Amino acid sequence: MRLGGPVFEECSDPGQWAAAVKRLGYGAAYCPVAADAPADVVRGYADAARDADIVIAEVGAWSNPLSRDDKARNDAIEHCRRQLALADRIGARCCVNIAGSRGAKWDGPCRDDVSAETFDLIVETVRSIIDAVEPSQTCYALETMPWMVPDSPDAYLRLVQAIDRKRFAVHFDPVNLINSPRRYFDNAAVIREFCHKLAPHIRSCHAKDILLGESLTVHLSEVPPGKGALDFGVYLQELAKLNPDTPLMLEHMAEEDYGPAAEYIRSVASDVGVRIR
Repeated sequence: MRLGGPVFEECSDPGQWAAAVKRLGYGAAYCPVAADAPADVVRGYADAARDADIVIAEVGAWSNPLSRDDKARNDAIEHCRRQLALADRIGARCCVNIAGSRGAKWDGPCRDDVSAETFDLIVETVRSIIDAVEPSQTCYALETMPWMVPDSPDAYLRLVQAIDRKRFAVHFDPVNLINSPRRYFDNAAVIREFCHKLAPHIRSCHAKDILLGESLTVHLSEVPPGKGALDFGVYLQELAKLNPDTPLMLEHMAEEDYGPAAEYIRSVASDVGVRIR
């Protein structure tokens, strides 16, 4: 597998960007350009990544294609299509978004988000994004989430089967699946089940940790890797069974936390005999 994360250094050209990624010890990186970048710029970064043996892990399409507001929904779908097209041009492993929400907050909880009607709407929306772009070398994926589909291994498997598109893939963030104390305490089983059921479809993964608080009722907080209870030994062992170019991308931390987090993951990988590039 390949470890990656954001690049905070200012980079004015593809060569500088690739050098910055390598200085961080990463073998993977987030997409460094926007969808409106000229074709030659996109091609330059794709070439620089290939020459430096860097996998471009994912292009974010963060938006709400399930919005009840027709304009917002249509704008989000067009954004997802543009980002998927960018991912295909630059050779990213996937373009990733969440499914979206029928509620007021695009990534927040809403009771309608777990309904059968919303499941069908997700299927229809994802198909429309993929079919409009027809990517040839990348995939569209949905990040796992604690309160909207896909919120479990079985829910994700149902989505893969229902969407029925070769270019639909899986994005794995185990922390986002831990939405109860039972899953928290037995998160190794959650990781193993997810990979057992969905391994052939996983294109990119996120690396963060989770901590259960002691105040009532239940408080689960994101923390940097090594600061919580996620079983990174099991996580890395399961990811090591996938395509060796599968990225594990650090996210959602203060800039100063990325270095120690990367070192923690490398240390665990060494302990369990997993090779990270």
